Amino acid sequence: MMKRAMIIAVIGGEEASAEGARLAEEVGRELARRGCTVVCGGGSGVMEAVCRGARAEGGHTIGILPGHDADESPPNDYVEFPIFTGLGYARNSMVALSGQAVIAIDGAYGTLTEIAYALIHEVPIVGLDTWDFSYRGHDADRILRADDPVDAAAKAIAAAERRSRR
Repeated sequence: MMKRAMIIAVIGGEEASAEGARLAEEVGRELARRGCTVVCGGGSGVMEAVCRGARAEGGHTIGILPGHDADESPPNDYVEFPIFTGLGYARNSMVALSGQAVIAIDGAYGTLTEIAYALIHEVPIVGLDTWDFSYRGHDADRILRADDPVDAAAKAIAAAERRSRR
């Protein structure tokens, strides 16, 4: 039986800070070096940077886009496999649930929804310079915090492997 490639979802803002884009590109490189396929929203910002990093290392990238076609939702130049959903922001659930784990980098409200989908569906999530939660009733430790891109990739892969053994 052929072994299936591990898919890691990377989420983050379409208008990433310079630091967020740098972190995302390094995460993409690290995931590709470790043989993982990256899935993301396929757009600009963090999504473009993670795809650029993954492709630079020979990795594979999937972009789950909100529009019906490339005219409506042009994928970034580094998306190898674009998937057009016609779902708008509802496609965020597909991004979060397509990975065996999720890495959140930077991000705005769209990223926040993807974090919520991952938490609701118990997809392991690693946070790298992203949203933090501290309110009654929420276990903030469910988001594993990473110190840098290598740590983020390692934690996501380890969490995905633990999840697959359940």
